[in-house]
Amino acid sequence: MTKRVAILISGGGSNMVALAQSMRGDHPARPVLVMSNDPQAGGLAKARSLHIPTLAIDHKPYGKDRSGFEAALHKALQTARPDIICLAGFMRILTAEFMAKWEGRMLNIHPSLLPKYKGLHTHARALEAGDTEHGCTVHEVTAALDDGPILGQARMSMQADDTPQTLAARLLPLEHALYPAVLRRFAAGDRTPVTLQG
Repeated sequence: MTKRVAILISGGGSNMVALAQSMRGDHPARPVLVMSNDPQAGGLAKARSLHIPTLAIDHKPYGKDRSGFEAALHKALQTARPDIICLAGFMRILTAEFMAKWEGRMLNIHPSLLPKYKGLHTHARALEAGDTEHGCTVHEVTAALDDGPILGQARMSMQADDTPQTLAARLLPLEHALYPAVLRRFAAGDRTPVTLQG
């Protein structure tokens, strides 16, 4: 049975596009919704051009009422009935209560080789640490930030003249390869980690 996938974004949605374009042919999943917490997110127009239903739930009117925002998010997801939720640059930290409702069905991509550099500014932190290798990780989402079982990693060598900006740019094609590869496997019921080398 084909799995239904909802993709949550906050910005331009490049990983969302990579995921959506991969879900064709014999792929075991199809996108049913792209949702953003920012009505101006550039990825929403990209999703519409791919003929995927979109929805924006602006987090700003909720202020500090995180549970109110998450209730609206949850209601929209219930309507879309996804089997899998892919966080693709979704810049809101979700509560444990929300994640418990979708446990085992939510994936995220993070721009570091977890468990290294959870949180923000991963490229700068890898450079500051003098790492020789950098990469990205797709993992199941749990209540702990950037934690949960690792389902795939893509690695690349650091270069002497790398900056946070060049690292981000060089890593993006690896993200666009890794996330679809993990999703295909995950949608087929296989949690064996995917490994890519850039």
